[in-house]
Amino acid sequence: MYERIRDKTRRAHRAAGPIGGPCFSFPPAAVRHHHPDFDKLQLRGWKAVQKEKDLPTAAWEKEKQWALRMGLTGSDSLTDKSIPTFARGELPHYAGINTFLKAPYIEDVTAVGNYDAAILGVPFDGGTTYRPGTRFGPQGVRKISALYTPYNYEMGVDLREQMTLCDVGDVFTIPANIEKTFDQVTRAVSHVASSGALPIIIGGDHSIGFPCVRGIAQCTSKRIGIVHFDRHVDIQEKDLDERMHTTPWYHATDLANVPAVNLVQIGIGGWQVPREGVEEARKRNTSIFTMRDVEEMGLAETAARALELAWKDADAVYLSFDIDCVDAGFVPGTGWPEPGGFLPREALELVSLIAREGICGLEVVEVSPPYDTSDITALLATRVIVDVLGTLVAHGKMGAHKGLIDKPVSIPAGPEVA
Repeated sequence: MYERIRDKTRRAHRAAGPIGGPCFSFPPAAVRHHHPDFDKLQLRGWKAVQKEKDLPTAAWEKEKQWALRMGLTGSDSLTDKSIPTFARGELPHYAGINTFLKAPYIEDVTAVGNYDAAILGVPFDGGTTYRPGTRFGPQGVRKISALYTPYNYEMGVDLREQMTLCDVGDVFTIPANIEKTFDQVTRAVSHVASSGALPIIIGGDHSIGFPCVRGIAQCTSKRIGIVHFDRHVDIQEKDLDERMHTTPWYHATDLANVPAVNLVQIGIGGWQVPREGVEEARKRNTSIFTMRDVEEMGLAETAARALELAWKDADAVYLSFDIDCVDAGFVPGTGWPEPGGFLPREALELVSLIAREGICGLEVVEVSPPYDTSDITALLATRVIVDVLGTLVAHGKMGAHKGLIDKPVSIPAGPEVA
């Protein structure tokens, strides 16, 4: 077609004057380069396509049958007979009561040990020193998590098929009392960890880092390291005369089996790092990687060195991810946004590299939905969680934390009810 138009135009121009005059010119012919060594079968994309066929589907089929049993069979007019009358399970993504990733909601928390990992929300922002709103973080993250499926194309992992995940709901926090809330959080995390399920905590402000680590430390005599992603050091003793979201690692590293030399902080920098915290980091001999350190070393080398420091003489590593470690342009929904942080892709790569060695718990904190735009901050928090879970599954580390728990706690339940 194009050649016919080209020929006609040439003939018209022969009658009127030379071709390619001031009013007409042809685009240069496209040059197609030949790549004899290119093999699409070597692309990661094609390898991921092939890997998918080896994943099981039994759990998905079971969930669809369960949905029909619990939600009644669908209308006769539907050709897809797996659709129930009442929405149950993953589908449709816009419907249902949102748990994280539509995972089963466990009302009876004494059953949490039946699962590999458990989501628990900590809706608390009493440790916030500027912009509140992170008490709504668990709600916001759960809501947008409905956008996702349990399958990751590039990893070749299906969480529904290869692990069990539940949502135990939220800790009953006390809005007007930081210390009582800390006790509640420690009690909840220690229960989940003692059960053998991996605690996955959605905050809440970063003050909860201390009671979360304390909850795991209570269950073990072994040594715990911490890898902490943030723009702020969060290691001063007090802020505004309280243990606020700028203080968790001072108190966590005061625990007997959580030494400060195993605290590794990644992404620190900018104009929001109190000197009191810097002084304490120096005293306690922690390890700090600034954004420039990460740029100069690269992601793989940063992760390798961070793991070496966090795991030195330690038996497990706790992963703390403050959403404000990501550049403020990508995470508006947080209390202390700071430009110059990670790109989302960099942050996701780093947390996956850290999680490959196994973790004893994960917290994602400082998501503040009232300041969020189009749920993008909550979405990134969701992505951090599922990427960590997927990495643990892909590298055979899901459940590796269980060997850490040598002093499980026992928390009494209330009396039986009819």
